[in-house]
Amino acid sequence: MIGIIGAGISGLTLAYSLKKRNIPFFILETTDRIGGYLHSEKIGNYLLEYGANSLLCDSNILDFIQEIGLAGEVVHTNSVSKNRYIFKNGRYQILPSSPPKLIFSNFFSWKTKLAILKERNVKSKAKANETLSIFFERRFSKEIVDYTLNPFISGIYAGNPDELLVGKTFPVLAEYEQNYGSVLKGFIKNSGAERRKSINFQNGMQTLPDRLASLVQLGSIRKIERIEKIIKLPNNLFQIGDNQCDKLVITSPAFATAQLLQTLFPHFATALEKVHYPPMTVVYSAFKKSQVGHHLNGFGGLHPKIEKQFSAGSIWTSSVFPNRCPADEVLLTSFVGGSQYAENALLPKEILLEKLNQELCRNYQIEGKPIFQHLHHWAKAIPQYDLTINEVYRQAEGLEKENIFVCANWKDGVSVADCIRKALHLARIF
Repeated sequence: MIGIIGAGISGLTLAYSLKKRNIPFFILETTDRIGGYLHSEKIGNYLLEYGANSLLCDSNILDFIQEIGLAGEVVHTNSVSKNRYIFKNGRYQILPSSPPKLIFSNFFSWKTKLAILKERNVKSKAKANETLSIFFERRFSKEIVDYTLNPFISGIYAGNPDELLVGKTFPVLAEYEQNYGSVLKGFIKNSGAERRKSINFQNGMQTLPDRLASLVQLGSIRKIERIEKIIKLPNNLFQIGDNQCDKLVITSPAFATAQLLQTLFPHFATALEKVHYPPMTVVYSAFKKSQVGHHLNGFGGLHPKIEKQFSAGSIWTSSVFPNRCPADEVLLTSFVGGSQYAENALLPKEILLEKLNQELCRNYQIEGKPIFQHLHHWAKAIPQYDLTINEVYRQAEGLEKENIFVCANWKDGVSVADCIRKALHLARIF
């Protein structure tokens, strides 16, 4: 019997795959809902995503979506979403997305353009525990760090590139440097690889865990009020409350896992407690199109820290996916907080909204107040792959000898697609 802690996307994907293989299992969940950090809610005419706003798919993930019967529910991004905007010099400017656009765009200085072209000749190699900022400045330029890397990491990962490790956050970049001597050479060598697509579902990302739960059958998902600790019995079974299993899979957040393993593995629990989860407040704002002076013809606008804005940026939700708000309105999803803006996420609601609305009106040429506004606060948002994660990796790998397996977003990738891949792989080795 395999016990799974957590009914998020990792636990549900694993359970589904185990059921296909007729391997007995159960899932333990302490909250009143399934899905973990995937959480969609319909409020009036607005479809809101509290967690991940999309799923980045390769062919394997799309096959998985087809297999579980959700192909008909898939919603693809609108064509304008290929445009990504960065706030620079007081306005949103489109980020060059191809070599010709890079050369003829005024987004980067000529010094940085030359640095990009010369990157293939950079001979230096990454040192142990090199951060993303050091890696990109060494191979490209400080301008790339400030105006591309920083806003991307802040907006997408709620992180700080000065702290996140390149080898853990984006290991493929370190591999390109090691194997090809250049990041650009690595991209060129692998240019034949398939392009991934961002998707959502007609009723939001919550559709995915809901479908998996229905296929797994709710009887296999056991509600438990609290898991205080995990006990190892003399017969090598694990005891969790009234439940027993001979193999255990952890999908819960690092801070929750630390409490579960405190008795069995106190040193590992200490390492897990140090994993940083910055706070994040996600704010959803709707305006009449007539109120907004900006064209909003892109995926969204991100804010480099150097530009000293209040939020990390916004996704232009109504431009990316259809039917997220009424046709005569626009819906913006703004991110306040993360490692670089943590203090802003902790402000009282009234002050937070006042500061954000001032920023939105200024940056998007908006007249008047939002006609709808809602916020969702994550006290602990996304795990950060900084120096503290090294000890977590080291100790987690030794757990498999004890029949404890990790399939959580604090190891080997934080994205929804990463979690699905890890769960499918783990099911194959049982």
